[in-house]
Amino acid sequence: MLVEKRYRENENYACQEFKGVLKETIPWLEYLADEYHCAVVKKEWRSKYNNYVVYDYEPFCSEGFEINMTLSSSSPEFLNFVKYLYDKKMSVINYLNNCIDI
Repeated sequence: MLVEKRYRENENYACQEFKGVLKETIPWLEYLADEYHCAVVKKEWRSKYNNYVVYDYEPFCSEGFEINMTLSSSSPEFLNFVKYLYDKKMSVINYLNNCIDI
């Protein structure tokens, strides 16, 4: 599930945080960010069980971790479009998973 947080880093850049990114969609989201002139500012793995355990790299066993990514761009329109594409992809994945469950 995507929970986002938007903020302005300074007058030149806007940032957007994506929480709960699926591990399988990280390469796609990084490619999308690069294609639409966004930069990956931060990628972190937060433990679901201990609040103080945070890695900036993928741990050996990534079970039990939530992945958060922060993207920045000089144009907020690019960030909005990346968010739109991400939301669409997640809704299609959820729809297909529901079809499998039936």
